[in-house]
Amino acid sequence: MSIEKPSNRDFAVSTRQIKAARALLGWSQGDLAKRSFVSEPTVARLEAEDGPLGGRPGTVTKIISALVSSGIEFISENGGGPGVRLARRLDGI
Repeated sequence: MSIEKPSNRDFAVSTRQIKAARALLGWSQGDLAKRSFVSEPTVARLEAEDGPLGGRPGTVTKIISALVSSGIEFISENGGGPGVRLARRLDGI
């Protein structure tokens, strides 16, 4: 299974992946908004549409970066379907 980093991914992250990532972290839309420096209404609006995460490229980058910096890895479509997972921590914690 290949794991993609946002800096080298060539696939669109979906709103379902964003919601799943928030669930893994136990975050509300407000938590994601605060950590990504995007307004909560914007997060809600973007998550309301199914499919690839829309919005301005800068907004998408902020949202994905906040999730990745908190340990989320986005998995591309690779026969098993796109998804997310928590990264394995290397520091043993």
